[in-house]
Amino acid sequence: MSLDAELGALMEPVAGASSFAELLADPSGVNRLEAFSGAGLPYVPPDVPMVVTHAPGPNGPVPLRVYGPLRVYGPLRGNAFDGGVPGLVWLHGGGFGGGDVQMREADQLARELVARTGGVVVSVDYRLARDGVHFPVPHEDVLAAWFWTVEQAPALGIETHKLCLGGASAGANLAGGAAMYLKDIGKQLPAKMLLAYPFLHSTVPPLKKASAVMASLPPILRFSAEDCTAMMENYIGGPAGMASSYAVPGNSDPSGLPPAAILACAYDDLRPSAELYAASLRGAGIDVAFRLEEGATHGYLNHSAALGIVQRGLAFLATELATAGGSND
Repeated sequence: MSLDAELGALMEPVAGASSFAELLADPSGVNRLEAFSGAGLPYVPPDVPMVVTHAPGPNGPVPLRVYGPLRVYGPLRGNAFDGGVPGLVWLHGGGFGGGDVQMREADQLARELVARTGGVVVSVDYRLARDGVHFPVPHEDVLAAWFWTVEQAPALGIETHKLCLGGASAGANLAGGAAMYLKDIGKQLPAKMLLAYPFLHSTVPPLKKASAVMASLPPILRFSAEDCTAMMENYIGGPAGMASSYAVPGNSDPSGLPPAAILACAYDDLRPSAELYAASLRGAGIDVAFRLEEGATHGYLNHSAALGIVQRGLAFLATELATAGGSND
């Protein structure tokens, strides 16, 4: 296999950047990043209703974006919706210290999943691990968003047994940690975990076959062992060895967790984390739908959905969301 041709055509604007911080410090950095994301390609995100609200949490209000059919909420006044739809509480990526609900991995993804499934997506603007914020604050924000969505499910039109939890990269870590916590305290579990290119372990083993394709990628798409340690230690605010199991869900016993749908990228230093977690879940008797996106790099859902490879990843997640919890028949 080789790098997806459409993705490969977008690499040049960021070829010389060693990090996103360096890229964004350049006056042209935002434009370069948008070019890298495929902003100029012909694509219009689905026009689905969205309202901004918040969930109460132990660290203060947690901002939320709720995407879904307008008839489901008008807005959030307890209007019941006949028949219930699937729901997803979604957590963007960004290495715990970056990202937001406007990035394509959050906003574009939410709009596409709503359009494809008729469901509801609650995108969580959790607190980032910077300016003195560390675990468990982001973890608690996610739990606050989950409990709010469970409570609001009838008003949102969500069928409770079809409510899922998921995220991308560091967001997938937060989703896995929250699911473990819910299991441990005996609260409602997600119908399914939807995890895109997850970062779930404190130490990620190297890819078994580091290819020439990997070596040719821009540095901002690579993750060294030192990078992974730095991200984890920034998140937990101390040495990785002191991390709670809820901060490093891949290192823990997954018994009792719900089914999972895992999307991994062929050319991603974090791919082994996805593969190890899938094997761990299966070893505990948990159903796993695993898709290895050939030709993809880490974070590829942040590219425009004009790209065929992005469309395929979204289709996988949409199918997994639509089938969560079975039917009402």
